[in-house]
Amino acid sequence: MRGRRILEHADNLTLGQYVVVVQGEQQRLADGEGGGSGNVIGGGHVRFGLQSVWQGASRIWPEPLVIIGAICYTILIQSSLQRPFPGYLRQRIRSCRPIFGVTMPHALSPLTQKLSAFVALADDDLETLARFDRRRRSFEAGHEMMHEGQTKASAFILAKGWACAFKLLPDGDRQIVDFQIPGDFLGLRSILFRTADHSVEAITRIEASEVLTSDLLTAFEDAPRLAVAVLWAASRDEAMVVEHLVNLGRRSAEERMAHFLLEIGARLSLVGIGDKTGYHCPLTQYHLADALGLSAVHVNRVLRHLREEGLLTFQKGRVAFDDFDRLRALAGFDLGYLDQDGPLLR
Repeated sequence: MRGRRILEHADNLTLGQYVVVVQGEQQRLADGEGGGSGNVIGGGHVRFGLQSVWQGASRIWPEPLVIIGAICYTILIQSSLQRPFPGYLRQRIRSCRPIFGVTMPHALSPLTQKLSAFVALADDDLETLARFDRRRRSFEAGHEMMHEGQTKASAFILAKGWACAFKLLPDGDRQIVDFQIPGDFLGLRSILFRTADHSVEAITRIEASEVLTSDLLTAFEDAPRLAVAVLWAASRDEAMVVEHLVNLGRRSAEERMAHFLLEIGARLSLVGIGDKTGYHCPLTQYHLADALGLSAVHVNRVLRHLREEGLLTFQKGRVAFDDFDRLRALAGFDLGYLDQDGPLLR
């Protein structure tokens, strides 16, 4: 069998050649060669072939797991598209995992990642945080999570997607107070105040967990360190509001745009979905205008100017920092107010 031939020559192959072998096995069986059914991952022949490759590779390299594992899961997705019956992907995952003898770890939630920047969370804290996820729901873009003046409003913890908090003026103008990203609370004040003092709307399709006042009080009683972490998050939000006031009052249009986009990037990096090169951003020029006190036309001019200066590019839903250091200098951006250098409470 081909798998045995792979194993016989294992010691003479490079890691790159192993990858090619696995890809070749995938394509060969997908084409129906060797009497196979054409099943990309489920057949016994390819299972043996992949297992043989893995056994040989594990003798030579200490860490081929990530590369080969990524290929395996890519094959799973591809094969599920070719055979889209209910439960197929779940069935194939069960047959694939024993090849590698690993269990995929559960990723930390965005809220856990965020709070861990201030507090080193213990197992009890993590269990308490997990209870916040019991009432997780999906909402479509444009859904109003709460409105100004609403009584007995619920708060939410954002797990996926973007939202914005805003106030509407009597003439219909909107001032966006802040944008929420994964790991942020939506309307935390609304469960502490008698009435909501602002509105919250989903910008994209989001997933969020509803949080009641009783949930917070119970969590704070069970995990006092977690209460301190949530207080830190609220204080950090207040620090961002201070910077936004400086943006609107004293910074030029270019400076406030640069500062705002750098701040969003830093916040996203804390939860693992942004870095110094940039990030995906669903905001429109109208969102930016309502947040920065500019017209949409002015926003367009500012973004074009920053692009022409080689500082940043915001196109096709992605912010790219073309010259991070110069952009930071232009904005006078100091990361200190976000306080995310690592846990202070251990």
